[in-house]
Amino acid sequence: MKSLVFMLAALAALAAPAAASAHPLGNFTINRFSRIESAAQRAYVLYVLDMAEIPTYQAGTIDAGAYAKRLAAGARLQLDGRHVTLTPIVTALAHPKGAGGLHTTRLEVLLQGPRVDHTAKLAYTDTNYAGRIGWQEIVVGGQTRSESDELRAYPKNLLQSPLDVSSVRGELHPAGGPPPKLTTGKALQAPDRIADAGFSSLIGREHLSALVILASLAAAFFWGMAHALSPGHGKTIVAAYLVGQRGTPWHAAALGAIVTATHTIGVFALGLVTLALSAFIVPEQLYPWLNLVSGVLVVAIGATVFRSRLRHRGHTHDHHGHAPGRGPETGPSRRSLVAVGITGGLLPCPSALVVLLAAISLHRVAFGMLLIVAFSAGLALSITGIGLVAVYAKQIFKRASFEGRLVRLLPAASALVILAAGLAITVRALPKVS
Repeated sequence: MKSLVFMLAALAALAAPAAASAHPLGNFTINRFSRIESAAQRAYVLYVLDMAEIPTYQAGTIDAGAYAKRLAAGARLQLDGRHVTLTPIVTALAHPKGAGGLHTTRLEVLLQGPRVDHTAKLAYTDTNYAGRIGWQEIVVGGQTRSESDELRAYPKNLLQSPLDVSSVRGELHPAGGPPPKLTTGKALQAPDRIADAGFSSLIGREHLSALVILASLAAAFFWGMAHALSPGHGKTIVAAYLVGQRGTPWHAAALGAIVTATHTIGVFALGLVTLALSAFIVPEQLYPWLNLVSGVLVVAIGATVFRSRLRHRGHTHDHHGHAPGRGPETGPSRRSLVAVGITGGLLPCPSALVVLLAAISLHRVAFGMLLIVAFSAGLALSITGIGLVAVYAKQIFKRASFEGRLVRLLPAASALVILAAGLAITVRALPKVS
C-alpha cells in the first residue's frame, strides 16, 4: 500500500503547479496610476502611464501630447455629482530600457480641473485601457501614500495579484500651494520591471563571434530547462500520461520533440499577431484562450486514457483463464501523443516573444530564431526528463512482487490525475475568456 501512496503523492506534487498560471505576463502589462488632489484652489489629477516592452513596441513613436488628450478623455472626474473637464497642461515622457534591449514607456500627465473653493464630494473613474492587464491604482490627496510609489516600485508580494482599482469616491478639500510637479531627469527612468532578463538579455550581446553565439545558445538552452520547472507546461500530464498509457523512453523523447516544435511555432505565431494583427487582437488576451484549449485537450486525453484502462481491465478478465493477469499491452497512439505534446508547448513564454521582437528591431532575426529554438529545446528536455522518470519509476514498481494488485491500479489513477488537472485548467481559464 505504501508504494501506491508514494506514487500518487508524486503525481499530486506534480499536479499542484499544473493548475497555476503559467506566466505572469509582465512584458504585456499596461499600468495606470491617478492621484487626485487640490492645489492653488484647483482640482488636479496626476496621471501616470507605465507600459511594458510589448505594448511599447506595438505603439511605435509616442506623441506625448496626443496620448495626454486620450488619457484626459478617459479620466472621468465628478465634483458634487457634476462631470468636470480635465485639461492636460504638462507632460513628461521617458522610455526606460527593458528586457532584451526593448524599451518601456513612462508617461506622466498633469490634468487640470476647475476651481475648488469648498469641500466637494468626488467620484473618479479611469476608463483608459479597460480590459488590459496591469497594475491600476488611484489615490486621493497629495500626501496619500501610493502602494507602488506612483508606478516606480511594484511590491513583489502583489505582482501575482496586482491592484485593480479603477474608481474611487471621497472628498476633495480646497488647498493652496503650487500645483503638483512631474518627475524630471533620471528619476523618470526609475521603473525596473525586467522579467526573465537572463534569457531575454542574450539577444542584446554587442559582438556576435562564433564563441559568443555558442555560449548564448547554451545559456538559452539552460533558461529553457529552468523555465520548464516553473508552474505549467504540462509536466503532470506528461508524467501521468506515460504511466497510464504504458509509455516507453521513446515515447518520452517523442513528446520532447513535439513540445519543442509546438513552443517554437507558438512564439512565431504570437509574434505575427503582435506585429500584424495588434489592431484587432490584443496578444495577451490570447493566453486565456490557449489555456482553455489546453484544458479541454487535457480532459479529452484523460478520458481517453481512463477508457483504455477500463477496456484493458475488461479484456484481462475475459482472458483470465488463458493468461492470468495479462491483456493486450497497448502504448500511446500517435494522435494522443501529439495532443499531449501540444499541451506542453501551447503557451508561448512571453520572454521568448520579447527575444523575437528584439531580434527584429536589432536586425538579428536568424540569431533570435536560434535562441528561441534552443530555449524550446531546453524546455522540452526538462519535460522529457520528467517523463523518463515516470516511465522508469513505473517499470521499477512493475518488477516488484509486492502489492501487485495495487500497483496495477496506477494507470487508472494516473488517468484520473490527468482528468483532474484538465478540469482545473479549464475552470481557471473560463472566467478569463468570458
